[in-house]
Amino acid sequence: MAKLKTAFVCGDCGAVYAKWQGQCNECGAWNTLSQLPVASTKSYAGVQSEMRSLADVTTKEQPRLSSGLLELDRVLGGGLVAGSTVLIGGNPGAGKSTLLLQVLCRVVADSPVLFVTGEESLGQVASRAQRLGLPTNKAIVMAETNVDRILLSWKECTPALCVIDYIQAMHSDSTESAPGSVTQVRESAAALIRQAKQTGTILIMVGHVTKEGNLAGPRVLEHMIDTFVMFDDDTDSRFRTLRSIKNRFGAVNEVGIFAMTSEGMREVSNPSAIFLSRGAKASPGSVVMVVYEGSRPLLVEAQALVDESVLGNPRRVSVGFEVNRLSMLLAVLHRHGGIQVSDQDVFVNAVGGIRVDETSSDLALVLAVVSSFRNHILPQNLVVFGEVGLSGEIRPVPKGQERLNEAAKHGFARAVVASANSPKRAVAGIEVVGVTTLSEALEAIATS
Repeated sequence: MAKLKTAFVCGDCGAVYAKWQGQCNECGAWNTLSQLPVASTKSYAGVQSEMRSLADVTTKEQPRLSSGLLELDRVLGGGLVAGSTVLIGGNPGAGKSTLLLQVLCRVVADSPVLFVTGEESLGQVASRAQRLGLPTNKAIVMAETNVDRILLSWKECTPALCVIDYIQAMHSDSTESAPGSVTQVRESAAALIRQAKQTGTILIMVGHVTKEGNLAGPRVLEHMIDTFVMFDDDTDSRFRTLRSIKNRFGAVNEVGIFAMTSEGMREVSNPSAIFLSRGAKASPGSVVMVVYEGSRPLLVEAQALVDESVLGNPRRVSVGFEVNRLSMLLAVLHRHGGIQVSDQDVFVNAVGGIRVDETSSDLALVLAVVSSFRNHILPQNLVVFGEVGLSGEIRPVPKGQERLNEAAKHGFARAVVASANSPKRAVAGIEVVGVTTLSEALEAIATS
């Protein structure tokens, strides 16, 4: 008998090695290598694939199927594509199963839809659908973890949409390893994706996350799928943020906002209203910024608290912002703004639990720190955005006109932005103050 060829694959980054070793050289993780069988290299005896000129390939747009939720369609790039595979991840209790059950029952498809649960009983799924008041006449459910049996049922009912909840619970008889292992997750997902591509079925798989917030199982799963979306949820908040991490049929970093209610996941059509739920009394250290999440602007309140430190090494705590960028901005503030906070504890927060990644929040973050340090209250009708450079210059950010229009729509009367973002034509209802340096920005808020 020929010896079975195997390789060792890192469960975190997917790097492949010929023999086992304790640490992955690519990502630096320890004890993440698992043994996987290598596909046979026998010659292919089927029909040879057709070769065509790239210029002759048609580029017509893929037809899309609406999920019934506009926020989810936004994250997916306009809807679900036939034959595509979507992986949705998130912490336990984020609302993954609830959201997909709503999609399954509300999607308008010519064929039935299939929901496969690997962790709940059929009674639990039915009771949830009844509690949410969902139509169930076209939904087919089954409680199964064996991929081979799922594929047989799949061929019988030929669904337009199939939901697997969840992929780490699935296993195949052709692989001799425990469910949830790297080998089982990879082979089970490959069999399901192959079936979806061959039948043109939309496949949605649920993936659990680890304690570190990463997707559980092999990272090679992210390379096999077409779209990967992730719930960024705050356990103390009823709002859920669904973010697109990878999308072959749309833009990445697109964001959808949902509210977890007793009636299921409800869309939030105006998310800026959530992040602008400010107190009736103005306080120092608070300013509103305009950030872009995907294809739409959001108004988010940035808060800062600067307090005298009792420690030898003052703390820098950042929630919703990158802590390394905060340290850099504090150094720029000292060098080019003349404000020293090296002996102060600095805490910053993005209200609403949103994570801000773009650099347009730099100026708002600096001005919020200065406001708290000087105990100076900024006007509540003030909005700020701009990137702060290491030499103290205020750089423009993309889509400045759209940001100003969004601020004016919500009643803001004054904006401090980079001079290059000043509109050529005045925006109705809002005064725009253009600044080129950090010192000019500090002067602008000193007179407000």
